[in-house]
Order: sequence, then C-alpha cells, then structure tokens
Amino acid sequence: MDGANRASVAAAVPSAGKHAETAPAGGDASPIEVGHWIGGAVAPPRADARHATLWNPATGRERGRVALADSAEVDAAVQAAVQAFAAWASTPPVRRARVLFRFRELVETHLGELAETIVAEHGKILSDAKGEVQRGLEVVEFACGIPQLLEGGFSEQAGPGIDAHSIRQPLGVCVGITPFNFPAMVPMWMFPVAIACGNTFVLKPSERDPSASLLIAQLLRRAGLPDGVFNIVQGDREAVEALLAHPKVAAVSFVGSTAIARSVHETASRHGKRVQALGGAKNHLVVMPDADLDQAVDALVGAAYGSAGERCMAVSVAVAVGGVADALVARLAERVPRIRIGAGTDPAAEMGPLVTAAHRERVLRYIDAGVSEGATLVVDGRGATAPDGGEGFFVGATLFDRVRPGMAIYRDEIFGPVLSIVRADSFEEALTLVNTHEYGNGVAIYTRDGDAAREFATRVQVGMVGVNVPIPVPMAFHSFGGWKASLFGDHHVYGREGVRFYTKLKAVMQRWPTGIRAGADFSMPTSE
Repeated sequence: MDGANRASVAAAVPSAGKHAETAPAGGDASPIEVGHWIGGAVAPPRADARHATLWNPATGRERGRVALADSAEVDAAVQAAVQAFAAWASTPPVRRARVLFRFRELVETHLGELAETIVAEHGKILSDAKGEVQRGLEVVEFACGIPQLLEGGFSEQAGPGIDAHSIRQPLGVCVGITPFNFPAMVPMWMFPVAIACGNTFVLKPSERDPSASLLIAQLLRRAGLPDGVFNIVQGDREAVEALLAHPKVAAVSFVGSTAIARSVHETASRHGKRVQALGGAKNHLVVMPDADLDQAVDALVGAAYGSAGERCMAVSVAVAVGGVADALVARLAERVPRIRIGAGTDPAAEMGPLVTAAHRERVLRYIDAGVSEGATLVVDGRGATAPDGGEGFFVGATLFDRVRPGMAIYRDEIFGPVLSIVRADSFEEALTLVNTHEYGNGVAIYTRDGDAAREFATRVQVGMVGVNVPIPVPMAFHSFGGWKASLFGDHHVYGREGVRFYTKLKAVMQRWPTGIRAGADFSMPTSE
C-alpha cells in the first residue's frame, strides 16, 4: 500500500475544517463540526442548519456538534445516489467486489483510528470498539463474494424451444438508518451487501456518534467507489421522515427501538418501499441445574455488562432453573462489583460510560423502579462515578434477584448495565417465560444436556439461539434478525437474506424464431 493510503484519514479531507475525523480520539480541546457526505465529498452544513451537541461520554464534556439535515439536504443526497445508480448497477459484479476488497484492506489499516473515534463518542472500551469493526468487516468479506451470490438459475427446454432463466437485479437507492450502539458495525451490516448488489446507498447514522460514518465514507472513496454510490445525511427525526417518504428511495433498513422500528416499517411500507426494521430486545440466558456455573457466570458478566449493556444482543435476564439459583446469585454477587469501569481509552477498564446523560438518567429510573416494585437489589450501580472524578455518564453494574415477569425491569428493554435474575422451577417454565415475552431477538441456554439443548433450540420462539454461547450473533454468511416485536419485515440482515432483500428477482423466458409461423395462440402457455 502506498504512503497516501497509510496516512491518517484525517488528512484526506482538508476542506472539511474541524470535522469529526480531525479531532483527537478522546479530545475535548478542539471542538468538531460533523456534516454530511454527498456525491463523494464532505458537504458542510449550511449556516442556518440545525445542530445537535456531541458529547464525550467519559468526561461529560462537549465534543462538538453535528448538523441535522432538512428535507432539501436529504433530497440532495438521494439525488446524488439516483444519478450514480445506472452506471453502478451496470458495473460487473466482479468489479464491484474489487472495490470492497480494497475497502476491506483500508479499514484494516485504519482499524485503530476508527475504533478510537467510536470510543470518543460512544464510550465503549477500545477492545470492544475494535471487535465491532472486525465484525463489520466480516460482512464486507461476505459481500466480496457477490459474483457467486448473484448467480441465477437456468432451465433448458422449459417448453418447446423455450429456455428459462432467473436473475437478481438491484433495487435502486437504498437507505440505512442505524443506531448509536454500533456506529461502524451496523452500517457495515447494510451498505456492503447493498452496494455489492449494484444499489446506491444513503446512510443516516445516529446523531449521537456520527463521526465514524465519515471515516467509512472516506475509505470507500479511496477504495475506488464512484461518487454518489455512498452518501451520508446526518440528522434526527426530520431526516428520517424525509427519507421514508422520498419517492426515489426503494428500500429502507433500520435498527433501533421497537416503537420506532414499527413506525419506520409502517411509514416506509405505506410509501411503497421494501423494509427491514429491527427493533428492541430482552434477551434471556437460561441456566439449567447441570450447567457449568463458572462458564455461566463468565457468560453472564460479559454479555450483560459488556458495552455497558448497550447492545441489542446483551443478556438482560438470567433464568435460573431449579436449585441453581442461590449458587448462581452468590457467584454473581461476588463477581459483579469487581467489574472495572472507566473511560474507553483506559486499558484497565472493562465497562465504559453510557452514551448520554439523558440515557444515564433513564437507566437510573429503571433501577429505582425495580426497587420500588419489590425486586431484590443485590448489586447497586447507582452510586458509580467517573474514576477520574469527572462528569462522565457512568452507571455501575447492577444486579437484581427475584424479578417477576410483571416488573418493568423484566418487561422493558433498559439498554444499560442491569441484569435481572428470574427463578423458574422447571425447563418448561423457563421456556414459557422466553416464549411469552414480547421480544424474540436472542436467547441462550447453558446446559450439559444435549437433549434439553436440542428441545430448547427447536421450541423457543426467538430468532437467534445460543447453546452455551451467550451472544449468538450469526456469522456473516448466515443472517441476523429476531422474531416477534424484534423485527418488522420479511428479511433478516446480511448473509443471503441480505442479498435477497437488496435485489429483485426477474424471470426470463426466451424462444428464438425458427422461421415457421403458426399464428396467434390464445391459450395459456404450457410446457406441452
């Protein structure tokens, strides 16, 4: 790789001013200004644009601000994608794959820089941010195989002198609306497959941590992606509503809360768009009496408190079956208070802050509710403070026991470092708890009993199941998606489901004239 490609991405956009990619990863000293990316270049916000404040969650101080697009800026991004579509769609799939190969190499080169940007705005620890980017890269690697993934079918002599074949073709302009908790990974679940299939793309990232999106856009451009194929509009509800209603948008992918996912699905569908909208979760981990308790405790600690619980696949409910509950709670009560919290840049930290002060207050209200509703508060994280004495948005790891299904901490997605223990007398009771919950995103069971594991995996009404695996996020060559109120739409994300979502099937029948004309035939064609 040449020296230019090894250079910092920050130097690649000199005209952007103090944009996200120019700020130090943990820095509050130099305020940043995050704008849009339209037609292959940074599009600074207009002087009269609305803005939102960006925060450093570890310090509680302002990091800068992000522009909030209006309908005119959304239209500019969509029109750039429209203009780029025809040429990109006609580009041979192998050439599209080569762009993604180069993009993958560039992301690997700049992985540390991208992870540091995520840490600065989201707050997760650095190793977790690097893991996020790596999981996103796995989808890029999958999309590099698009020539084979787009392979159609052919039937010779489907009828007298007629051959038939099927092909998959791109949809047009596709939109991705992504959440704050994975500012690199979730976009990379969407756009690599979409653009590999020949579509153009408009990304609307979370306004809480938007800077990673601009780094990704710059790397795509340097990988050779034509201008206009990938665009970014920063924004809030106004930008989302404009994208959902835009007549040139063909498909929408969304990840976020269930209430918004349902609204996105209904609105985009009403406007005639293809939609996949992933919603909330309340993931259970069932601990059977024969489980290896050391493994189960390790799994719960990592899956419940990693990324401060701000994961759609975080385990927030442990179902202790039979007599295992007391021993499980005792081990967790000893282990959970020892989780080290700190800034994501601290190598000793195991859990960072929450993303905003408002979200911190929301999580604290849920802990208060759990106490008032009668759950046993085993470990109280409400008194946690920033290790350096600053004003970071920290909540300590929190553990409840004897939680009942009617409680808010069991019913709702908290999206914070709060783990609830529910006690069940039997396997059947545990399975019923999972199956009757509103959400059906992910679930796990810890057991040494293969029959119980098989029965659970077969009967559980959840989209992703782990057997002695706490966070069963499918690999890129499978697909990610939940059931029930965790997914609105017919397709899961990435994998072959993603290829199906971002393409439309066309069936072609052809006959070449023989020179013999038999006249018009008014019957239904058959293979006879």
